[in-house]
Amino acid sequence: MKKITKPIPVTQPSLPNLQEFIPYLEEIWASKWITNNGQFHQQLEKELAEFLGVKYVSLFSNGTLALMTALQTLRITGEVITTPYTFVATTNALVWNSLEPVFVDVDPLTGNMDPKKIEAAITKDTTAILPVHVYGHPCDVEMIQDIADTFGLKVIYDSAHAFNVRIDKNSILNFGDLSILSFHATKVYNTIEGGAIISHDEKTKVRIDYLKNFGFAGESNIIAPGINAKMNELQAAYGILQLKYIKENILKRKIITEKYDNAFSRKRGITLFDISQRVDYNYPYYPVMVQEEIIGKNRDEIYNNLKVNNISARRYFYPLVSKFSMYKGLDSSKSSNLPNAEKLAEKVICLPIYPDLTVSEQDYIIEIFLREIS
Repeated sequence: MKKITKPIPVTQPSLPNLQEFIPYLEEIWASKWITNNGQFHQQLEKELAEFLGVKYVSLFSNGTLALMTALQTLRITGEVITTPYTFVATTNALVWNSLEPVFVDVDPLTGNMDPKKIEAAITKDTTAILPVHVYGHPCDVEMIQDIADTFGLKVIYDSAHAFNVRIDKNSILNFGDLSILSFHATKVYNTIEGGAIISHDEKTKVRIDYLKNFGFAGESNIIAPGINAKMNELQAAYGILQLKYIKENILKRKIITEKYDNAFSRKRGITLFDISQRVDYNYPYYPVMVQEEIIGKNRDEIYNNLKVNNISARRYFYPLVSKFSMYKGLDSSKSSNLPNAEKLAEKVICLPIYPDLTVSEQDYIIEIFLREIS
């Protein structure tokens, strides 16, 4: 196959039709209400709650601020048990709240926090568990909740990858005390930048909304040390339009995933991540585990060779958060504590997937990747 000269990105945002967006912009320009809980902001919260099958959605300007605010909402203190196999924003949000992250190892087949490791990490200072639904694959929510109930801990899920993921037909966002979504441009559903907190009762929703708007309760009353984390009207309107196409875009991702699976599922030297039959999935990434001992070539060699061939893959997540200079001094960051996470960080490569990936581009990716692992 002829070499593709235009780089293929690992992901690319799906954009709504510009002509469809213009009437929304005209309405915003006419109203001159561009932020601070405008009509599109309110509409998107309601439409997302209905679409996702959750009670309450609080929109944010990005997912990191949503996570920081969720920790404030539940008044989390002390130590929080979390995973090193995640994007650094998960852990940074803890430190910004003066909390100590305590890392536990992950399941080697899913990349999610291993619930069997949690109890040993609990101390008198532990107040919460912060798991991540890695690649959109649901955590063992039942076992995590049992542990949380036994020890009186809060559970906040980083669900940045898990938009519209369901387990046994129930939204994964309905588990835990709160769940966080990211609507960054790289995500399955995007509002350019953006995020949300999913909550389960009106009182919590009200507190979240105070905290994201400086703590204002009325024009002249501040009831909490809030921040400014509101989503603006342009992003909200864009999000309303995006929601019209989300099912179609997830279906496109599914088709791309199935084509990769058909090409790679019986190849020696690589391992694919299974999707449970219980799960309605959203196909946000296509991660592959490279077995160097079989192929005779490590993940980074393959990553670099793909790049030479204009294919942008991603080593996601590499390095582990526990390897960053600000976190590697923690007792829980020791390699002996995180063997599965460290192996995954060295083995996983994510191949390009996004709705507008063409058949010819995917054929090219498959051909080059098969050549690399042969």
